[in-house]
Amino acid sequence: MFRLAFLVLLAIGLTVCGATVKLGKRTFFGHVSAIWNTEEAKDARDGIAPVVDDAAEKAKKVGDKVAPVVKKKVHELTEEGSGTGSASGTAKPTPTPADKKKPAGPGTSKF
Repeated sequence: MFRLAFLVLLAIGLTVCGATVKLGKRTFFGHVSAIWNTEEAKDARDGIAPVVDDAAEKAKKVGDKVAPVVKKKVHELTEEGSGTGSASGTAKPTPTPADKKKPAGPGTSKF
């Protein structure tokens, strides 16, 4: 919990500093914005767009081919009587609180 709070405060602090502290004429975010809007950056974005689109299309095709196989295998492994998975019937039943409170017999010790 402490770690999460620290990371959130750190992120908030960096965001405030990036938006308010001047680094020359601009803030950090102002510099990033100015760089992002240069002709070179626009050319880079335009040049990368077709590559990203092709990679996304290839990933979608692979996902469409693999999804039915994965679904079938998951169904096989989890169906009743397959001997695997939580439905295989090999697991011991979970003890109830009544099972845990058995009276101690004569000659038994709690130590």
